[in-house]
Amino acid sequence: MPTTTLTRSERKINAVLWTIQVLLALLFLFAGGMKLVAPPELLKGPGIQFPVLFLRFIGVCEFAGGLGLILPGLLRIRTGLTPLAAAGLVVIMTGATVTTLVAGMGAGAAVPFVVGILAASVAYGRTRRVPLRTGPRRRAVLQPAA
Repeated sequence: MPTTTLTRSERKINAVLWTIQVLLALLFLFAGGMKLVAPPELLKGPGIQFPVLFLRFIGVCEFAGGLGLILPGLLRIRTGLTPLAAAGLVVIMTGATVTTLVAGMGAGAAVPFVVGILAASVAYGRTRRVPLRTGPRRRAVLQPAA
């Protein structure tokens, strides 16, 4: 099986993508987890009111997306799910940005917008620039001197 090594710039991009993935995963695991366990009274925010079941569904999607950003790459199983998880989170953040704008909180829309841009960069980076590898990690095998 051929071994592909990353170039210096690909290693840098890979490190940046992993950093973004971990930070986004922590954010979405927390946000999604809170939407799943918080009492209904705490789920109601200012502006547009959504049904509690819809907010719980968004929580499940955020939590699953957070796991999808990290687990495939760590386990090297179904690594193509990482860009899909990131793309799904872009959809959620687009909805959050629009909802925040419609609710009249223009400056507050910057946070979901930036998070959406970061998720889009992971989706693009893991699809086109430095896709995650599938399969077991290769370890260097020392050859005995002849």
